Amino acid sequence: MANTTSGTATFDKTFAIDEIIEEAFERIGLNSVAGYQMKSARRSLNILFQEWGNRGIHYWEIGELNLDLIEGQAEYKFFRSSGDGTSATSTPNGVYGISDVLEAQLRSNRTQTTQSDSPMTKVDRSTYAGFSNKLSKGTPNQYWVQRLIDHISISVYPTPDSTNASKDMHFYYIKRIQDIGDYTNATDLPFRFVPCMVSGLAFYLAQKYQPQMVQAMKLYYEDELARALAEDGSASSTHITPKTYYPGT
Repeated sequence: MANTTSGTATFDKTFAIDEIIEEAFERIGLNSVAGYQMKSARRSLNILFQEWGNRGIHYWEIGELNLDLIEGQAEYKFFRSSGDGTSATSTPNGVYGISDVLEAQLRSNRTQTTQSDSPMTKVDRSTYAGFSNKLSKGTPNQYWVQRLIDHISISVYPTPDSTNASKDMHFYYIKRIQDIGDYTNATDLPFRFVPCMVSGLAFYLAQKYQPQMVQAMKLYYEDELARALAEDGSASSTHITPKTYYPGT
């Protein structure tokens, strides 16, 4: 009689923080950890997720938002969390933890079949600083993103006039990976990143508890992270058309 399968695929969401820590410690030869070691490992896992913010775009952390534009208003602030100052309560659309904006469009008639998008261009600080009147009104077609410690600031140019104030700035943004929190929590990761997360934590813990294993753990970690990053994203079709050359042209 054939054995049955579990019928589930939820290991990544039932793999709690305390189990992740235990697995990482076991990889460097330490068992039955508790107390300060657990606290130290949780801190290292949070630091690991911060380091992943420097590893390029993580596609599971891309969000989409329609920002309500206000006539004459140039700047819109998005705070890191609801606890970042009293002004955080006014974060547009109740969205927190934005790291950066990838691309944006000026969207009209959002909820209608006549919806229309116009591309907006992302500019750098020098370009935005060169605009002579940053409060001039018109049709917004450019934006500048300033990334600060506790929030990001999106400045649009020109500011919306009365005919554009009813439109939205539709944009895709990168969210920060959520903190670890309690030991019983799951992580804010897709299943593809579970192997490199555990390997990465083992590498971090080796630096503290088993220095002789650091190089080996680093190789495991970088190899598994590279595979996860290569698999991340959404594949699309690519068409290559050869160019035709004619003699004498």
